[in-house]
Amino acid sequence: MAQNDIGIDLGTTSIIVALEGKGVVLNQPSVVAVDHRKDQVLAVGDEALAMVGRTPNYIAAVRPLKDGVISNHMLTKELICRFVNKVYDSHLIKPRVAVCVPAAITGIESDAVVEAVVAAGARQVFLIDEPIAAAIGSGIDVREPSGHMVVDIGGGTTDIAVISMGGKVRATSVNVAGNTFDDEIVKLLRLKFSVAIGLRTAEELKKEIACCRPGTFADSMEVKGRSLLTGLPQRLTVTTEDLYEAVMPLAEQIAAAAHQVLEKTPPELAGDIYTDGVMLTGGGAMLKGLDEYLAQQLKVRVRVAPDPINCVALGTARCLVIGEELESGFQDATPRLGRR
Repeated sequence: MAQNDIGIDLGTTSIIVALEGKGVVLNQPSVVAVDHRKDQVLAVGDEALAMVGRTPNYIAAVRPLKDGVISNHMLTKELICRFVNKVYDSHLIKPRVAVCVPAAITGIESDAVVEAVVAAGARQVFLIDEPIAAAIGSGIDVREPSGHMVVDIGGGTTDIAVISMGGKVRATSVNVAGNTFDDEIVKLLRLKFSVAIGLRTAEELKKEIACCRPGTFADSMEVKGRSLLTGLPQRLTVTTEDLYEAVMPLAEQIAAAAHQVLEKTPPELAGDIYTDGVMLTGGGAMLKGLDEYLAQQLKVRVRVAPDPINCVALGTARCLVIGEELESGFQDATPRLGRR
């Protein structure tokens, strides 16, 4: 890969940028702080995230990507431009950029991604399906004539695919992922304890004490919120057992989607998966007990990738080296601009 090639994991929760040979060079939240009085972007990434829940009414901290695709084109362009400029400072040669996208993305949505990246200064844009990028970044040689199954749990979507000989054999995408777990934890505390908490607190609960295997892990965590009964600040101790009601139905939905993909997989490839197991990637892969739960439901071994959070970005960067050997899920999307 040339020094002017960039791989981007354009996620609902965070944007991760990687360079082949250098690894991850940027990992920041997909958040933009906007001053609506002046119609001006004040901050992006970590600086914008710090403003969430702490800004006046005229300043909004916005996530311009939803379920892994662009919901606000202008803010996404601003986000990508600033991040690309942080990692690439050459004004002489524009970079080639590969961007991973959810497996079920539509043509209109992928066109929006291409436009945003070109606006950020790319001379050529490639799109790669998220499960293939995750597999490559996890160390799987997707070019082999052997079946590999990847379950990639990001912030907005869970992408599931069976891959063989450089292409997808079966794939699906469901809108149940890390952010969904956070939302359900917020709802649970409102209904069960009449306490309102923020999404950042819910994410901490998910990471620290939530578990998908009842009886295998137990912990508790004190959180601060607002009582819905008195309207006053309140402290609350939440246990692992309290959170089962929120996390287990979502884990069941992910398992059901993976089961459906396996049911439609050709027998020979299903045999390979039975032997090699399923690779679990993405930030959601780190939910305690999820790998064991999926293994129990799918009747195959499930393992978490060595670097689950960054493997998609690493695989996206790597695909610019091996892209010609990929049969599907990787395309030069730059010509799309000529159709407009």
